[in-house]
Amino acid sequence: MAVILVVEDDALIRMVAEMMIQDWGHETLSAGDENEALAILRSPQHIDALFTDIYLKASVLGGCDLARQAVALRPQLRVLYTTGNSLTDKMKALFVVGTHFLRKPYTEQQLQDSFVEMLAV
Repeated sequence: MAVILVVEDDALIRMVAEMMIQDWGHETLSAGDENEALAILRSPQHIDALFTDIYLKASVLGGCDLARQAVALRPQLRVLYTTGNSLTDKMKALFVVGTHFLRKPYTEQQLQDSFVEMLAV
């Protein structure tokens, strides 16, 4: 069982993703923006992976910068990015090395496969 921090500004998408992840036996932590996420990441709470939207509304950092700060705080953290927006080469260059990406909309099976691959590393 892994502990996954889900960072998504759309509450419905966040809730559905969390329910799917929990159905597979994992524990989830939830954040609607980078400030909530960084507060959780700075806490003593054990976290195995970060699942973050790249484009967070009203965000100063965005998911790429959040992931970079998260890995700086927790070097062993695994990261899975997601977005339904266009993904440019410039944006991909901002990804933390060794991370994974899943395009929205995704199916439950695609999300599960992404987590299985990411957590197996």
